[in-house]
Amino acid sequence: MSNEKPAPDLPLRVGARLKHARLLNHLRLKDVARRAGCSESMLSKIENERAVPSLTTLHRLCHALELSVSSLLSGPAVDPVTVMRHGQRRVIGHAKAAGGEGVLAEILVPSAEGRLLEGFLVVIEPGGHTNGSLHHRGEEVGFIIEGELELTVNGEVYQLSGGDSFYFPSDLPHAYRNPGTTRMRAVWINTPPTF
Repeated sequence: MSNEKPAPDLPLRVGARLKHARLLNHLRLKDVARRAGCSESMLSKIENERAVPSLTTLHRLCHALELSVSSLLSGPAVDPVTVMRHGQRRVIGHAKAAGGEGVLAEILVPSAEGRLLEGFLVVIEPGGHTNGSLHHRGEEVGFIIEGELELTVNGEVYQLSGGDSFYFPSDLPHAYRNPGTTRMRAVWINTPPTF
């Protein structure tokens, strides 16, 4: 499209926000491009901040992603680097961590618009568990630092211990508990952010 220009500097990171919205909705580049009436290559350039969309193209892209231009452009730009020191991180108690008992989740970095994932240091006391099965959009990956974790995904039970890792699509029913006699600690990553 002749109205598109090379991107000099985009403080709002419109392209990254468009890409984030597309990925959150599990849409392919070609699907959004088709819906918006632009080429796949142009959408790729816009998403990678190598082109600035015209206002018309921006409206069409937002319509294809079922969001308003103002919602796309609102909010502060996210600093691409976040460092959280030990003791600065917020802890979510068991009431908010899947409704289970004896489960704490220390937020590794705060959620922010434009981020595609979130990470936690999950601590489950002996006997701690989720309250029933969970399922939501996205994916999860984790690494057991210490202790034992019984992870149930789609009815199949997996016994994990320190040094083990896991992955599963979050839309499969899943639950977990600590069957051991010591505290379980794991790094747990979700995408898209769920909290």
